[in-house]
Amino acid sequence: MSHMTVFSKRRAFGAIVAAAVPLSIALVPMAKPEDVGMSSERMPRITQVMQNYIDAHQVTGAVSIVARRGKVAYFEAAGLMDLEHKTPMRKDAIFRMASMSKPVTGVAIMMLVEEGKVRLTDPVSRFIPEFKNLKVAVPKAGSPEAARGRAARTYQQGSGTEPSAPRAAGATGRGRGAPPPEFDEVPAIREITVRDLLTHTSGLESSGLGNREASRRAPRRGTDNLAGYVPTLARGPLDFQPGTQWSYSLLSGMETLGRIVEIASGQTFDVFLKQRLFDPLGMKDTGFVVPDDKLPRLVTLYQRTEGGGFAKEETPDWLNTKTLFSGGGGLYSTAEDYLQFAEMLVNNGELNGKRFLSPRTIDLMATNHVGDLYSAGGRKGMGWGLSVEVVMDPIVANRRTSAGSFGWDGAFGTHFWVDRKEKLAAVMLINETAGQMTRDFENAVMQAVID
Repeated sequence: MSHMTVFSKRRAFGAIVAAAVPLSIALVPMAKPEDVGMSSERMPRITQVMQNYIDAHQVTGAVSIVARRGKVAYFEAAGLMDLEHKTPMRKDAIFRMASMSKPVTGVAIMMLVEEGKVRLTDPVSRFIPEFKNLKVAVPKAGSPEAARGRAARTYQQGSGTEPSAPRAAGATGRGRGAPPPEFDEVPAIREITVRDLLTHTSGLESSGLGNREASRRAPRRGTDNLAGYVPTLARGPLDFQPGTQWSYSLLSGMETLGRIVEIASGQTFDVFLKQRLFDPLGMKDTGFVVPDDKLPRLVTLYQRTEGGGFAKEETPDWLNTKTLFSGGGGLYSTAEDYLQFAEMLVNNGELNGKRFLSPRTIDLMATNHVGDLYSAGGRKGMGWGLSVEVVMDPIVANRRTSAGSFGWDGAFGTHFWVDRKEKLAAVMLINETAGQMTRDFENAVMQAVID
């Protein structure tokens, strides 16, 4: 497979509260906050949120960027990107985006839907025949799993955030390290569809009853590629009957969609994204592999220790691959790059004079597709669209963002959202999970909007 290994050097941004400065035509331009209805006086509160979490030893560093009405009003870095060398965080730092890769995969699928090459209702078996006759794991009568029932499903019910970063070898939500559950296998009542994968209602390796057995039958190796790996996922049982539950598929669901992109487009997933999204959007530092000359910009990954410090971690095995292009969590990017993607969504599918999706398709992505399956898990006022979380009722959800806003998080702490009513997009990048930092960031951004 070919890889995205050619990136051009990015220019640094100037101070954020300054007159607009000329940028490459591919980048969202900068402006004074007041020019886009935001407050220069209130902007430092965003920086203070980042600094508060740094001072509390919750994160080592952060980069945040906010755009409104098509212009960047705020762009700052704080803290360190490497503790051992005391390397200051830089605005063009490269982060592991984890599940913020998923909305990118969703857009790729929707581009092919618009072209008539994929339908949301298509069974996955249309593209990958191995998925034709799937089985579903059901508890054996009298087993502990039968007694627990749905209580056996975890995944931060009620948090409305990406599950915590997978830690340790093989710990990708695939059910290892516990006694094997007792279950039988029954036929699926219907085939899983493209829509099921986009909405996490497929049951494909969703940390449920069949997850551990599925991972045993379809081991994930970093030397695999999507063409070789994804068909093996059909060997394992689903965690539940398709369409009956919402339960997060950390990697496998979106990786299956990545393979569908390859089959429908005739291009490998990395090449499709580079040619159809990243290059036209000016996302010069985004890809599945960080080139050697850009490794100095890669933020060091840490995990908080019980003593309140940080322990350095290597890139986990599930991400440390140059061949298995994971649409579920494999992208690396920068704040500036990802903002280009978010701005395209804010702008109803268009940026830099190029249209990627129609406004109606963006509407479709940002609509709740799962009824109360998502909100019933304790996420009141929230829904799930096509690869994104959607704010249905900000009052009920206790969110500062507008109704209809959408976005998602990454397991290492990354976060973005798109607010089309306010014509606003915001990206916050960290590489440690940090509790309520995403909500505090949203609050700090919205309090700076003054008209």
